[in-house]
Amino acid sequence: MQRNLLLYSFTGILVFGTFAEMVFCKPITIFLSGDVMLGRGIDQALPHPSNPVIYEQYMKSAKGYVEIAVRKNGPIPYPVSYAYVWGYALDEFKRVSPDLRVINLETSVTKSDDYWLNKGVNYRMNPENIAVLTTAKIDYCSLANNHVLDWGYSGLMETLETLKKADVRNNGAGRTLTEAAMPAIMEIKGNGRVLVFSYGTTTSGIPSSWAASDKKPGVNLLKDLSDKAVNSIKEKAKELQQQGDIVVVSIHWGGNWGYQIAPAQVKFAHKLVDEAGVDIIHGHSSHHVKGIEVYKGKLIIYGSGDFLNDYEGIGGYEHFRSELSLMYFVSVEPSTGKIVQLQMTPTRIKHFKVNRGSKADALWLRNMLNREGKAFKTGAKLNKDNTLTLQWN
Repeated sequence: MQRNLLLYSFTGILVFGTFAEMVFCKPITIFLSGDVMLGRGIDQALPHPSNPVIYEQYMKSAKGYVEIAVRKNGPIPYPVSYAYVWGYALDEFKRVSPDLRVINLETSVTKSDDYWLNKGVNYRMNPENIAVLTTAKIDYCSLANNHVLDWGYSGLMETLETLKKADVRNNGAGRTLTEAAMPAIMEIKGNGRVLVFSYGTTTSGIPSSWAASDKKPGVNLLKDLSDKAVNSIKEKAKELQQQGDIVVVSIHWGGNWGYQIAPAQVKFAHKLVDEAGVDIIHGHSSHHVKGIEVYKGKLIIYGSGDFLNDYEGIGGYEHFRSELSLMYFVSVEPSTGKIVQLQMTPTRIKHFKVNRGSKADALWLRNMLNREGKAFKTGAKLNKDNTLTLQWN
């Protein structure tokens, strides 16, 4: 009698199929991060800073964010190298060697001075600093967020062109809705493909006027989290998906602060798995890490926190520990898209770079994940090297 198998060898190779015909393939490992905010203060510390003029109520020069960070945590040796801001993350990339590196790029990459009026905060990074992404070998940037149009449509156009020239895949914003909604399809040599779709919602602060259309550039904006939105994602995925493809939805949703996860988000995430065949939901917008769910074997990160920002020296919300973040390394079965494991490396933002989290930092994050994951029957185990491993029921 033939039986289906799913085995794990000592080399980490998955074996599945039947006794008559065995198939061998390695798990696909994807690095996911929260918001990477390379504009404003960080841009000023890089080799080619933008014009520092900004239009915020309390700060008129982006250099001010460097100054308050220095006052709080000590000198930053700027101009810094492109590798500097990634810091310890580069060591972890070498150690884990993920197949893909996926981030939410929370800034416009432009020299445009056409700032969006009354926006409040306008992030931009000089295109001449684009090597900051290629140095870290970032494969994909989600652009469906509330800062990609901070410097107008000309800023968006330059962002798209700069990423294209640097060979950094992206979507979530585009010259038309068709372009913004088109997923990035990335080949994992000898091991299948990964499709990444990016969406944003107005709950994250994206102005509704930023929505792309057939005649207007903008963001791939979801009007709501309705069944109609689920069906739209399902149809787009169905058009392009091949047997064995892993489907990732990267979504900018919800407010900046607070651990509570809206029931509408949970319902929408579940429907994406049940009806649209999505394998990983990569949620971001919250400035701090939130609870994690594994639903029917599929990973749902509701809020992945800030991975890089210029918030040092800005007071308020300290109890959320927004300087702490995680490098999410999710390994999935290529045949099913189900999670094999989620390894998480605790990090800390200080001196405008990613630093290794201390044991105390790792314990704080573990306790938070256990507390917030209780509703989802998930938790985190602290390993001897201070990394965390997701556990689920």
